[in-house]
Amino acid sequence: TAEAIVRLALASGRWFINSNKERTGRPLVVIGKDTRVSGYMVEAALVAGFTSIGMDCRLLGPMPTAGVSYLTQSLRADLGVMISASHNPFHDNGIKLFGPDGSKLADEIEDGISTLAAGSIALSEPTDLGRASRMLDSVGRYVEFAKSTLDPQVRFDGIKVVVDCANGAAYRTAPDTLNDLGAEVIPLAADPDGFNINEGCGAVHPEVMAAAVVAHGADAGIALDGDADRLIVSDENGRIINGDQLLACLASSMHDGGSLLGDGVVGTVMTNGGIETCLADQGLKLHRARVGDRYVLEMMRAGGMNLGGESSGHILMTSLCPSGDGLIAALQMLHILSRAPKPASETFHMFTPKCQRLENLRDMDGAILDRPVIRDALAGIGADLGDAGRILVRPSGTEPLVRVMVEADTEELLQRKMDEIILLLQDESKKIA
Repeated sequence: TAEAIVRLALASGRWFINSNKERTGRPLVVIGKDTRVSGYMVEAALVAGFTSIGMDCRLLGPMPTAGVSYLTQSLRADLGVMISASHNPFHDNGIKLFGPDGSKLADEIEDGISTLAAGSIALSEPTDLGRASRMLDSVGRYVEFAKSTLDPQVRFDGIKVVVDCANGAAYRTAPDTLNDLGAEVIPLAADPDGFNINEGCGAVHPEVMAAAVVAHGADAGIALDGDADRLIVSDENGRIINGDQLLACLASSMHDGGSLLGDGVVGTVMTNGGIETCLADQGLKLHRARVGDRYVLEMMRAGGMNLGGESSGHILMTSLCPSGDGLIAALQMLHILSRAPKPASETFHMFTPKCQRLENLRDMDGAILDRPVIRDALAGIGADLGDAGRILVRPSGTEPLVRVMVEADTEELLQRKMDEIILLLQDESKKIA
C-alpha cells in the first residue's frame, strides 16, 4: 500500500541520515523503476516519504537495477532505490535498496530500518523539506558506463544479436548500447505498456529469444528480465545457455586474461555440479553460497573473488560494477564471441551439465519444511543419493511456493528422487490442511 511505502521511505531515509551525521547539506536519494504501471504509485509514495524528512530525490525513470546502483555511486547519493519485482508478473512490485557504494544493503541494515519503521519517525522542519527532480540524461549516462566496461577499441561489427528486453527496464539501454558498439541488433519485447513486462518474453521465457535467433540467422541472442539484472543467452542454433555456463565461460576468459581474482568463483547451492570439473581443470574452485545475489556477493568479498553468479543468470563482476548487471555480462560474453574463432555453440558451452531439474510446488506454505518429519525424510533421501547426486528443497523468497531441486548422475535416478520428494511434501501438506 502507499502508506506502507511512505513508511519504508521514512525509515530507510532516517536510518541513512542518522548514520551519516557528518554530511553537510540535504542528503540525496536516487530512485529508478522498471516499466510496471504500479511504479508511478510506488515512486510518488517514496518521494513523499523521503522529502518529508528532508531528503532530495533524483528520479531516474525506467532504468535497470544496475543503472540505479551505478548512479547511486556516481551521484554520491546516500541511498539508491529500485522499484521492481524483477522477473515477476506486472501485478507484483517490490523495492530494492542500495547503500552509497551501490551495493544492496546487508541484513543487519535492513533489520535496523525495520526497527525504525515500527516506531515514531521525526519529520523535517518545513524549511528543510527535500526537493524532487527528474534526471533527463539517466539512460545516456548508464549506456556510457556500460560501454566503458570494455576497452575503447572493442566493437561488435559483423555480429548479429537478438536482444529480448522483457518489455522491462532495459528496453532502451540494451539496444542503444549494442547499436553504439556496432552490432546488428534485432530487438524483441522493447515496447512496454505497463502490463506486458516479463509476459511471454525475457529471461523467464528464453525460448522466444532462442527461436528468433534461428529465424533471423543471428550469431547469438540475449534475454534480460524485467529489471535487467539477469541474463540468459542463446547460441546460433537456438540452444539456451544458462547462468552456470556463463559463469564458466567468464571464469575461463578472465583466468586466461589474468583478471580473475581469488582461487575461483562463487556460485550457489543451485549451481550445476558439472561446472566443478570444468573449473578444477583450470586450477579453480567453485564456492557455493545461499541462493540470492547478495549472499553470492558476501562470499565473493570474504574470499577476495571478483566473479560469481547464479543459474538463473545473475552474474556479478565486481571489478566492473558493484551489482549484478545483465547487460554488462552480455557485453563481456559478446566480447568473448567476437574474439573466438568458433561460433557461440562451441565457444559458450564449457561443460556437460549433470542431470538437474527444478520443480515449483505452488500454493504450498514454506513452513512445511520446518516439520521434523519432513526434515528427517529429506535428510534420508539426500543420504541415499550419496555421491550420485544431491537435493535442495527451499521456500521461494518472492512467491508462495516451495522449490524442489534434484541433481543426479542419470535421468532415471533424478526422476525417482523427484517423485519421492514431491509425494512426501504433498502428502504432508494434505495432513496439515
